[in-house]
Amino acid sequence: MSEKMSNAPVYYALAQAQFNPVAAMAKYVDDVQDVLRREGYTLFEPQEVTQLEFISTLGEAPAEPKVTQVHTWLITKADRSSGFILGPSALTYHTTHYETRDEFLPELIRALKAVHNVVSLDHLSRLGLRYLDAVLPATGETVEMYLADGLHGIKFGATQRYALNESVFETESGPLLTQGTLVTRVHRATSQLSFPPDMVPKGLVPMKRFESKSVLSHAIIDTDHFVEGKMPLDFAKILAQFVSLHDTIKLAFEATTTDHARKTWA
Repeated sequence: MSEKMSNAPVYYALAQAQFNPVAAMAKYVDDVQDVLRREGYTLFEPQEVTQLEFISTLGEAPAEPKVTQVHTWLITKADRSSGFILGPSALTYHTTHYETRDEFLPELIRALKAVHNVVSLDHLSRLGLRYLDAVLPATGETVEMYLADGLHGIKFGATQRYALNESVFETESGPLLTQGTLVTRVHRATSQLSFPPDMVPKGLVPMKRFESKSVLSHAIIDTDHFVEGKMPLDFAKILAQFVSLHDTIKLAFEATTTDHARKTWA
């Protein structure tokens, strides 16, 4: 079982499963939504995202970029604390009110089963977890008190506006795929607490204690762990793979933070 921190720094988390593309997903989304609606995810918001595709052939000049419209659907709880993002080739579960992995991971598995039951998926191609942790020092504290040595950056008397520390690791995982990739980033800023540009919680509202609009010196621990490769629709093993991904994220979190940080958040 995963222990819950009484003052956990997680302010956004997501779990994603990518699967074989279903071009006709729009035809099936009503049936998927009806299943999730009865599970408490009652809000339904279609979205249209514009993307640029760059297609080139080896030895030829790159073609003009092609603009495409990608349809996704937000299926969210009424209080906007958590929900799903369904697309033609991926299902994401995300929350701004994270408890523990034991409540978090089974929600994606349950919804993935619903999608599979409706559209008959063939395989998965990627599984990933990503967490954002807010380092918000109390009065009289500094960010350095929360981050491990090596993440403090340089100091020469000037006020730091922004800094980024990034590391990429090869990891061992399982049981479906044995090799994963872990990306850890520590964003430091003097600003309002916000989100990385590729990690905006569409359709959700933040937890009250993370709603501050004050400008402050803080850090965001951004941890992304994933596996890529063809995987069968074995839901017990999919859950086990997510647990394995989470366990490594926990190790990275402990290596990134100090004893003082973990004691403050415990």
